[in-house]
Amino acid sequence: MKAKDITILLVDDESDILDIISYNLKAEGYKVKTASSGREGVEKAKKYHPDLILLDVMMPEMDGIEACEQIRKLPGLEHTIIAFLTARNEDYSQVAGFEVGADDYIAKPVKPKVLISRIKALLRRRPSESTSSEERATFGDMVIDKEQYHIEIKGKVVELPRKEFELLSLLTSKSGKVFTRHPPAFRTGRDMPLLLHGQPTARVAGYRCLRRLRRGKCRLLPADPAGG
Repeated sequence: MKAKDITILLVDDESDILDIISYNLKAEGYKVKTASSGREGVEKAKKYHPDLILLDVMMPEMDGIEACEQIRKLPGLEHTIIAFLTARNEDYSQVAGFEVGADDYIAKPVKPKVLISRIKALLRRRPSESTSSEERATFGDMVIDKEQYHIEIKGKVVELPRKEFELLSLLTSKSGKVFTRHPPAFRTGRDMPLLLHGQPTARVAGYRCLRRLRRGKCRLLPADPAGG
């Protein structure tokens, strides 16, 4: 997709930041929309369905965390890339952002060229329009719904943070495949081989990995013939 076909929504209550970033993005050929509050950002996201959203955290009316959470619930915006662009670097703030569905966290101040590079990298994560993978995949009593971004276990819907859903979806995408911790669709931390031995083990490996990933202890998982 060319830059002229990509819409980026900037949400920040500081007008000078909106002006500077808008100028640089437009110079690259992107279509840019702006909002000065979290509430306005949600409305603009609903109206324009942007490909990427840059979102500040501290804003009037509605902060960025709540805005991100609401945007993720809007139909058709499940795959929109959302990155926080903020001066707040506390760990709890970043964790809260990722938990509600953010894809990245960019600290201010950031040089325009660096920001543009980060945006281009984020846009490369977007699902290809030519992707032919099924939107629903079944593994035993678990169903992964890639369209609605949730899983179902014995008919019960279970919501996962975006990163965890993408990791689980990746792990179960190809049984018997070895993944490193740096596959194109999911990049984080150090190299981590993951071997899946059939559908039941893929399901268990996914759950175990999600738990271990949070503690930074994800590692090679052996086959589990019992599937439990």
